[in-house]
Amino acid sequence: MTVTDRPAAATDTVLAAVGLTKHFPIRRRLRTLFGQRRAVHAVEGVDLALRRGRVTAMVGESGSGKSTVARLLAQLVPQTSGEVLLHGSPVRASRRGFRAYCRRVQMVFQDPFASLNPVHTVRYHLTRALRIHHSDVSPEELLTRVALTPPERFLPKFPHELSGGQRQRVAIARALAAGPEALLADEPVSMLDVSIRLGVLNLLRDLRDRLDLAILYITHDIASARYFADEVLVMYAGQVVEGGGGEAVTQHAAHPYTQLLIASAPDPDRILGDASDVKDGGTGEPPSLIDPPSGCRFHPRCPHAMPRCVAEAPPRLPVESNGEGPHWAACWLYDTRTAAEQAPEVGA
Repeated sequence: MTVTDRPAAATDTVLAAVGLTKHFPIRRRLRTLFGQRRAVHAVEGVDLALRRGRVTAMVGESGSGKSTVARLLAQLVPQTSGEVLLHGSPVRASRRGFRAYCRRVQMVFQDPFASLNPVHTVRYHLTRALRIHHSDVSPEELLTRVALTPPERFLPKFPHELSGGQRQRVAIARALAAGPEALLADEPVSMLDVSIRLGVLNLLRDLRDRLDLAILYITHDIASARYFADEVLVMYAGQVVEGGGGEAVTQHAAHPYTQLLIASAPDPDRILGDASDVKDGGTGEPPSLIDPPSGCRFHPRCPHAMPRCVAEAPPRLPVESNGEGPHWAACWLYDTRTAAEQAPEVGA
């Protein structure tokens, strides 16, 4: 990839995706009768922007395409279509520019034990990253940044000698060795004990404030997104269906799928009241991404589905935000032209 030199006056948006799409071809024996190659439509037309000093959370159930979006932004897999923009400039695939891109965009993986080499010490992991990216920061300083102190105690240790939370902090320290502007955190606390998750989230929030990082936080837990994120994007079946400020999305969920996620979260201060507020919202299974439904992909499970939902995919429509910033939902319920024409449920 080719990355242009960073402008002197950098924009607020560090990393962006425009129409990002990823299709994974499936095995040859599953081709159609006409010989066409079929594919898993893992990510479809995703737009997002990661801004300096802000956390954007991407929320959705397993298999919705969240981790694929993170890997596309990290350039670990090539996109089928769409663009990744770094400071407004398209990122083009090339071996020469990949290391330069990695200096600006780093990823923290879900399983810290799998992302660290078990035969090498913490010192090796950090010094190797510093050497690759020509950084003059010391390993001791990196460990201090992630609250592993005194650093001399942790540098000679191997990954199996650390707790899960300590391993994840080492993985974050290794990412910081490059001096990135954007950090892609793919479910960074889901493999950790509940008692230490909050500490890692607080660390990421502190790094956001001290280093002015743009952070993408991938999670299936909308409750943690409510606590941690400045902006929340809700993803379903490869598409982003709702977005807005963290408070706006989690306290005034607009899309029926977001309402379902919140109703299913184990939150004692449930912000939508009893789970029965979401009428029959949990029926059915997520759709096949090989043959996704026409129109809105959520319509087979939606209690408010209309004939138009089957025929047409809804665009992003503005939602009343109560002064909490822009809020939108890809749902025909918020289209003024169809609000008065709602029909009974599909299949009723």
